[in-house]
Amino acid sequence: MTKRLAQPDAAPLGQREAGPLVLRLEPVVRLTRDECFQFCRDNPDWRIERNTKGEAELMAPPGWESGAQGAESVRQLANWAKEDRQGIVADAQTGLDLPDGSSCAPDAAWFLTSRLAALPREQRQKFLPLCPDFAIEILSPTDSLTATQEKMQEYLANGLRLGILLDSKRRQVFVYRPGVQPQQFADPETVDCSPELPGFVLNVHEVFAADA
Repeated sequence: MTKRLAQPDAAPLGQREAGPLVLRLEPVVRLTRDECFQFCRDNPDWRIERNTKGEAELMAPPGWESGAQGAESVRQLANWAKEDRQGIVADAQTGLDLPDGSSCAPDAAWFLTSRLAALPREQRQKFLPLCPDFAIEILSPTDSLTATQEKMQEYLANGLRLGILLDSKRRQVFVYRPGVQPQQFADPETVDCSPELPGFVLNVHEVFAADA
């Protein structure tokens, strides 16, 4: 009879935090940025991000609730950006290559136009080699809060100026800025994104209610 080897560090399946399927590629495979881009294109049924360890994190497309909330956050941000005329908005379908070698796709992101203009057109046709100035992440039912909080800190380390993490299940909001502890709010109606995004006020309740 074949015996399974014990894995003392692994929690029972029902007790593990939800999260993406992780493929540990390195050191066997080290993908360049172009290879990572092609790998994502060849697997369109997955939303794929790469962490600083070189691991590929595979996530299924968002469910209705998360997708609707993401669309609402992009709508609000894009409406403000159209009036502000200082930057451009991207949604969760847009892959980014961060300076630390990781790849990500925030639910909503905003970049100053002046930073985008400095990039050659061919670079803008693949994963954008920039960290956003502002990003929104929305916690889905399969996301780990701890892992997503760590991701927000990684954004800051790569140059993010303002980040918002929305947790609709607990109706909590976390606001991230460089050099200070994250602010945590319980069910706020709105979050003022000034001074980084002058005049932009995210209506959190509208985002949370977007799936209704």
